[in-house]
Amino acid sequence: MANSKTVTPTQQETKARKPVQEFRLGRIRAALWEHPTDSGNIYNVTFSRSYKDAKDEWKSSDSFGRDDLLLVAEVSRQASLWIFQKQQERD
Repeated sequence: MANSKTVTPTQQETKARKPVQEFRLGRIRAALWEHPTDSGNIYNVTFSRSYKDAKDEWKSSDSFGRDDLLLVAEVSRQASLWIFQKQQERD
């Protein structure tokens, strides 16, 4: 019987990889990551918020304010629908 385990990439590999899909609303981003397993692909989602620092350089944060939360909810909904569709295509 095949063992179903997820391969966890190193931090260096994660930085080099690109998400399989992204959803953006303003400065809020949901990035979808595909992870192959013996029983099929699984997906994880990371959320981030872009901002400019004091030197006017773009940075990214995983912290959200009150005004960001509805946008986080919407990109989360979009990500969930995308993953659901991919799983339906697989089944």
